[in-house]
Amino acid sequence: MKAAWVVLQWLMTAAFVLSTVVQWNDPDPIPWMAIYGGAAVLSAWAALRPFGYPWWAPALVAVIALVWSTTLLPQVWGKVRIAELFEAWEMKSPRIEVAREAGGLLIVTVWMAVTALVRLALHP
Repeated sequence: MKAAWVVLQWLMTAAFVLSTVVQWNDPDPIPWMAIYGGAAVLSAWAALRPFGYPWWAPALVAVIALVWSTTLLPQVWGKVRIAELFEAWEMKSPRIEVAREAGGLLIVTVWMAVTALVRLALHP
């Protein structure tokens, strides 16, 4: 199980690093690079030191991402179809961009929550 956990953490580290890099040309890159970069650092930490990281660090990132996503979701809930998010790489409309941003934050929320909970459950 430990090996699978390490592999998953490295995969998520790569995904979060890629997410950080593509924010460079965003109109407001700093907060986005910070949240994705923070998730990348914590995933790498969890991969390098399985169960040797503080549970509260990924929990904090999860809470920040969750609160942030709840500020975006009302702008797009029921206004964007899931398929629209994957129809093109470029931004087709502001509402699709906001929906993608909210989705990215929810991915950070879920993975950081899993990372915190696994740490608490297996090594309190």
